[in-house]
Amino acid sequence: MPASSDMGMKMADTATVKLKFVTVKPADVMSSKLVGTTVYNNKNENVGEVEDLVIENGKTITGVVVSVGGFLGMGESYVVLDPSTLAISDKDGKWAVHADTDKDTLKNAPKFSYSKKKS
Repeated sequence: MPASSDMGMKMADTATVKLKFVTVKPADVMSSKLVGTTVYNNKNENVGEVEDLVIENGKTITGVVVSVGGFLGMGESYVVLDPSTLAISDKDGKWAVHADTDKDTLKNAPKFSYSKKKS
């Protein structure tokens, strides 16, 4: 069965689907705008920072990796949040992510073992 273009990216040593180009829509958000963005709760308190995105089957963002706790990178831990529970904003060129939570909820959330290394 030939590969379908709706399968998303896949793990392989060679590409088997003919190259296609896409048009980025004005409402689309680039991952580079989100990674490193501060996460605020509804009281406008800083509760973390976006570290990475989880992409399932090469096509669907299923999680947002957020660093929580710690100070200057020491003692921080990571949690993965469902993207449907987050709101993003761009006010005057400053991106922010908003979550209906508090610091204690994130500190007590299931931890995610994460390394920023590409290997």
